[in-house]
Amino acid sequence: MPWELVLRGIALLAGLALVVATLSAAIRSFVQPRNESVLVSNYVFRGIRLVFDAIAGRAKTYAQRDRVLSLYAPIALIALPVVWLGLLSVAYTAIFWALGEGSWVQCYHISNNALLTIGAVEPTQSFAASALSYSEALLGLLLLTLLISYLPTIYQAFSRRELVVARLELRAGAPASATNLICWLNRGGSLNDDEQQWQQWEEWFVEIEESHTSLPIISFFRSPQPGRSWVTSAGIILDTAALIFSTVDQPRSSSAEVCFKAGCIAMNRVYRFFEDRAHSQPSGLVETGNPLEEPTRRDFETAYDELARAGLRMVADRDAAWRQYHELRSRYEQAIVFLAKLTMAPDVKPV
Repeated sequence: MPWELVLRGIALLAGLALVVATLSAAIRSFVQPRNESVLVSNYVFRGIRLVFDAIAGRAKTYAQRDRVLSLYAPIALIALPVVWLGLLSVAYTAIFWALGEGSWVQCYHISNNALLTIGAVEPTQSFAASALSYSEALLGLLLLTLLISYLPTIYQAFSRRELVVARLELRAGAPASATNLICWLNRGGSLNDDEQQWQQWEEWFVEIEESHTSLPIISFFRSPQPGRSWVTSAGIILDTAALIFSTVDQPRSSSAEVCFKAGCIAMNRVYRFFEDRAHSQPSGLVETGNPLEEPTRRDFETAYDELARAGLRMVADRDAAWRQYHELRSRYEQAIVFLAKLTMAPDVKPV
């Protein structure tokens, strides 16, 4: 029947297109070193996040929510190749049906036997069907190998990120604050004595920009300690630089300036990736107002007085210092607040 030939032709083309789209998604997700937004990955991550948000929403404390959300990124990462294999199974089922290998159920059995390399059911109609069966087995192994080979890369990037987060807590106290960190940097009587420290933070921001856009799931891997977060750590480093530049009366450190610029660029690019390209939305489990948003003038005055009592030479004009601090913070505040809510950082106040 002509209409049946048309349907088989459509099924063949659709199956081949789905195979190409699945391989493209896998390559763009893990192999291509670009900040690509992959539609399949976005759907998988969003769908699983909805489930985790629903479970976490039933928790009564932040600690309970943190335990729930700590499983989100690992499970979402493992679910990704499962979805890829499922798409390949559907694609090759359509291809085998188009080649006349039997009913849809029989073609489904042939496809999954090839994909999972079971070998109990094989195509019998043509050389082309046999070749496609072997290609499906090869692609299935390739996708699983792809994830396994990139797991060490993901966890190495995670470990390097968390090393800086843990060290920052030792310097900025717990709970960490920009004023505590400035006092630590001034322990020798000069804020310009820690050029190497600012250079390390600059390198950290550069790596954050690269790893958290090319492998965005890393953003959702939570710190081993519930009270830590890479987002709040980034905010503290940037707040520290903004306070020093606006309130402390001394020449600016060139390393601190470069670090501040690198931090603003990194956090804004990660923020724009999630908002503009991945179309992610902040968690509904947090309030609009939280400690990471713009401090009030009273908060600024308190920090100014604490630094003055610590012996730092302060800018005399508080109004001018406040205006400059406000302007500097506007360069990264939106990104920090968005990412803090998106990742449910510990400084975000739960509803």
